[in-house]
Amino acid sequence: MKIIIAGAGEVGFHLAKLLSFESQDITLIDTDKECLNYADTHLDIRVIRGDSTSISILKDARVENTDMVIGVTSSETTNIAVCVLAKQLGAKRTIARISNTEFIENKETVRFDELGIDELISPEALASNEIELLLNQAAFHDSYQFDDGLLTMVGTTLSDEALFVGKSVIEAAKIFPELHFMPIAIQRAGTQYTIIPRGDTTFKEGDQVYFVTTKGGVEELLKLTGKVKAQIKRVMILGGSKIGFKTSCDLCDHKFKVKLIEKDKDKAFDLADNLPNAMIINGDGRNVELLEEEGINDMDAFIAVTGNSETNIMSCLVAKSKGVKKTIALVENMDYFQLSHSIGIDTLINKKLLAANNIFRFVRKGEVVAMTKLNNMNAELLEFIVKPNSEVSENLIKDLDFPRSAIIAGVIRDGEGMIPLGNFFIKAGDRVVVCCLPKSIKKIERLFL
Repeated sequence: MKIIIAGAGEVGFHLAKLLSFESQDITLIDTDKECLNYADTHLDIRVIRGDSTSISILKDARVENTDMVIGVTSSETTNIAVCVLAKQLGAKRTIARISNTEFIENKETVRFDELGIDELISPEALASNEIELLLNQAAFHDSYQFDDGLLTMVGTTLSDEALFVGKSVIEAAKIFPELHFMPIAIQRAGTQYTIIPRGDTTFKEGDQVYFVTTKGGVEELLKLTGKVKAQIKRVMILGGSKIGFKTSCDLCDHKFKVKLIEKDKDKAFDLADNLPNAMIINGDGRNVELLEEEGINDMDAFIAVTGNSETNIMSCLVAKSKGVKKTIALVENMDYFQLSHSIGIDTLINKKLLAANNIFRFVRKGEVVAMTKLNNMNAELLEFIVKPNSEVSENLIKDLDFPRSAIIAGVIRDGEGMIPLGNFFIKAGDRVVVCCLPKSIKKIERLFL
């Protein structure tokens, strides 16, 4: 697949890195010489220095023979222009990163596809949605929904209170006669290795485990893992950024009690005008006295989304020390992203990684309709639509030539989420969720082609 990426920032570089590992034909365009040099020396891709909205630059990148053009510069107008031009010049598919979430909310009215833009991606909207989902599944440190919650992925660390510690997957399944969940990935405490569990895999205390479950299965998992379903209603947000604003809007709409702290006085007044149902506080969220005065001890969750990763991490640690049950920090530095559990914060989110993963699903072979990477693990979750002529169609799961480093986590059929076992019969049109290690992705894709 030939792909042009406009923008060599963190989203563009991360995308190029992911795609180059897949042996895709990647061309990266940017005006920043330093960013391009770094990408050129670290990745097996072609780089072009110049303005990605220049027709001559796009022609130099051979846009007329390109399968996909992805605009992920820091300027949404540039990204939109790149996609419109690329489509006119012969590109088959275009994706634009945008920051104005109104574009996504009104894409049916505006019909961006007629302008030449096939997909719109908003990192801010993705981050806000991720935060709301994490608050709704507060007992878990990571969460992802397929098809509006017909299947849900949740991640947790097993304590000695978990009923199935010391038991195998098969033994754990027998605790509840009707199986509503499937363990899909395990990382042992103190290791960096990701295990795709089988029936004889034993759960151990300290394991970081990811499950896929149906709607009723979340309650079962809470009982099995010894977690208490935390009711979150009072939320303190640090930072009136676009993510802070959108998260506040969404939470207020769902009847959460929101306090938002913003350091900039003018911005705080603007936020107060636009968020009538939230309490806006003008002050420095790094000030512990201020946090205590504003009742941080009474908060159910603390979300730090300023533009400074270190501020977000430190303020979350302060909130945790004050007894706040759920802490979420926005981080820009990808290196921090692997540290969430070791430093004591429940969840770290990176909007650029969310955007890159969201875009990445359009590049996958087969009918991939959703994709996410597991936090702190070297594994991916992919959702495929089964084609009539694919190898998996009209077969029992146990009869498939499925690699050991992958597992079918769930199936959605006729609007119902199901946890399949070996005797499950896969049909054309099923939406199948697969968890796999990177080494098995190509084989999995071939099965669903």
